[in-house]
Amino acid sequence: MTDEMHPRLDELLELRHQAHSLGLASHHLVNTTFSGLYASVFRGQGLNFEEVREYRDGDDIRNMDWKVTARTNEPHLKVYREERERSVVLCVDHGPHMFFGTSGTFKSVQAARAAALLGWAANSVNDRVGGMLYGDADTGLVHFQPTKDRRAVWRLLKQMAQPVRRAQRGIDCIDRVLKQADRGTGTGSLIFMIGDFNRDFLGLDKTLGQVCQKHSVVLIPVDDPADREIPRMGRALFRDAEGRLVEIDTDDADGQRVFSEHWHKRRSSLIKLACRLGVAVIPVHTSRDVHRSLLAGLAQRARSKAYL
Repeated sequence: MTDEMHPRLDELLELRHQAHSLGLASHHLVNTTFSGLYASVFRGQGLNFEEVREYRDGDDIRNMDWKVTARTNEPHLKVYREERERSVVLCVDHGPHMFFGTSGTFKSVQAARAAALLGWAANSVNDRVGGMLYGDADTGLVHFQPTKDRRAVWRLLKQMAQPVRRAQRGIDCIDRVLKQADRGTGTGSLIFMIGDFNRDFLGLDKTLGQVCQKHSVVLIPVDDPADREIPRMGRALFRDAEGRLVEIDTDDADGQRVFSEHWHKRRSSLIKLACRLGVAVIPVHTSRDVHRSLLAGLAQRARSKAYL
């Protein structure tokens, strides 16, 4: 294991200043700061989602929750309260599959940078920020309770920067992480899931749908070029999800095609699920600047006027 698999703590702390720097120009948002763009997208019009309840006579029909209404065959309404502060939970994948990268940097480093930028932006608008590290079967979930000061953000970033022994076993626990984030925060929280989404999420729609009824969720896949196109390296040994060594001919044209098709199928399923639930998906890439990637994703979200 090398230190390049982990971000430098001083770099993550310095991203606090980049969160306030000038951002990308767009048709509607010109020279905005990252923190300002974050606030415009995720804090909306000064209201926080409170709950979904049955419609009552005299309620404003503009707040109807049509998805719940269609599912239950009974009219339901979204209830909001005045926004003062909200809890933000940065759930970061720290499993062995994140210590991988073929271009630019490792997924683990890019995930930490994304978490740092979002954490500092949330802190700057007085959100309560906390986090969770997941995916390591040996350490389990590492939870940092949201705080209004910078303590939880600093502890989360420090933990991600630790050059500890890389886990040998990963665990697919996104379902559990979502449930823990739901239980550990008040209604109307903002939950970021940052990590490797290059897998099938059987049954995730049920848990994600339940969490989205109470909170806003944002998915941030961390992608590497080799996720969708296997590099040509001849015959090579790979380790599968169960830890077994498998020999693959990476030059085989049919194998390359199937490999790419599987990635696109998984990503398409994730996008469809997110669209159905109103969940934002903002990918970042190991070979691209994470600051610009997040800004582009936030600007697109703002232009769509789909405030969470």
